[in-house]
Amino acid sequence: MVPGIGSWLTKRAILTPDKEAVVDGEKRLTYGQLNRRVNRLGRVLEGLGLKNGDRLSILSINCVEYVETIMAAAKLGVMLVPLNWRLTPTELAFILKDSGAQTLLFHPDLLETAESLRAKTELKQLVVLGYEAIGGAEACEPLLQAQSDMEPSPERPPDLDTPHIIMYTAGTTGKPKGAVLTQGASFWNAVNLTVDMGFTANDRNLALLPMFHIGGIGLFTLPMLYMGGTVVIQQTFEPERTLVLLETENITLFFGVAAIFLFLIQHPGFKKEAFEKVRVVMSGGAPLPVSLVHQYADQGIILQQGFGMSEAAPSIATLEKGSALKKAGSIGKALMHVEARVVDDELKDVPPDQVGELVIRGPNLLREYWNRPDATKEAYAGGWFHTGDLARMDRDGDLTIVERKKDMFISGGENVYPAEVEDALYQLPQISEVAVIGIKDEKWGEVGKAVVVLKKGEILTEETVIAHLKERLAKYKIPKRVAFTGTLPRNAAGKVLKNVLRQEHDRS
Repeated sequence: MVPGIGSWLTKRAILTPDKEAVVDGEKRLTYGQLNRRVNRLGRVLEGLGLKNGDRLSILSINCVEYVETIMAAAKLGVMLVPLNWRLTPTELAFILKDSGAQTLLFHPDLLETAESLRAKTELKQLVVLGYEAIGGAEACEPLLQAQSDMEPSPERPPDLDTPHIIMYTAGTTGKPKGAVLTQGASFWNAVNLTVDMGFTANDRNLALLPMFHIGGIGLFTLPMLYMGGTVVIQQTFEPERTLVLLETENITLFFGVAAIFLFLIQHPGFKKEAFEKVRVVMSGGAPLPVSLVHQYADQGIILQQGFGMSEAAPSIATLEKGSALKKAGSIGKALMHVEARVVDDELKDVPPDQVGELVIRGPNLLREYWNRPDATKEAYAGGWFHTGDLARMDRDGDLTIVERKKDMFISGGENVYPAEVEDALYQLPQISEVAVIGIKDEKWGEVGKAVVVLKKGEILTEETVIAHLKERLAKYKIPKRVAFTGTLPRNAAGKVLKNVLRQEHDRS
């Protein structure tokens, strides 16, 4: 039996006890200190009655206590349910009820939401991550101080088959589903990325993506704890603070979503020197505009593209650094322990460079959707996990995501892939952000509509936008309408919520 991932800290506390493990503002913990705190938290959770297979929810911004909770749950064999604090209490209540979590750890800044959840659900225990009890919730720190540093002792020692995280999907359509990720899924994610990018104990990762999202956990927080590197936490994204941390904390690994890289390079304080020591600069979670790759290249920064999803803990493919410019727009090859195919509706491989659905297999994939055997069966139809992404694979084995199946629309019998249109629109220097959706049309069934956010002080007309596209795209691909707005609705992973846009703009 291979022990669970909680054993990583136990071992690191022996191998490199004085190595810096986590940085959170003024807090700096070595591996020895982190392991002791995780052990104490594990014992606190045991004292609250949590045992193998129970669900523990957490509602918090990024902080060292979040990392401690992830690892304490791993040592106990408890299933962690991260809650997206940007959701409404009604949405969060659904997740709590669906998962059956009855204990909530929460950050003191989120007390109002925590109290609302207690009123809406059957939560039995609330514990605040801090020194002072508030709102009738016990304070975690005094409970920790009362415990010993000894390892917790669950009835069944966790192994790689032990369920660890129920990561609820973004819910861009319908109710979110809980993807059950085992400890093994996180282990194989760490192995895949280490093989691909050569992680070492000398690496320092800026953990910027929210930890209630799988990107905040798997890119690259857990891989760093596995390798004995350092996790530098940024609580919430602020471009100016990010640029400072990259430089002052000697960051070597930086993963973000396309929107983050867009906001950084548009920030007046942007300077390429902040990236001087960063050897891996990678984007994922949403399509990466080719124009943005070239903007960073002009600054001497190679911006790589990766691809993953909640159900894969999350990494599936990366575009290697040497091809980042030559094959900009591609997500690269499937990682070492991931199999990937592009198939038709009968699960047969399509020819190179033809569009089909991306299906995958590997030990990093979810075990199941929580309490959704129907969804699990559908997702694994034919023995492969169906990503729902339309893709093509070239003769080198490099993949390009064409579009989410649900985002593609058909105009006059022709398939239109919004990502292609968006990429062409990003070539207009006045545009900061853009999303293309399909809207109903009596003549063509559906036509495109571009929803555009302009850079500050810039002016652009619908006629100019359409004229720009006429030189670059087939007529059926060109949006019939252009709308200008201040912001685009996004989920926590940085993905544009196109279902929200369709509801707002599809009035015909």
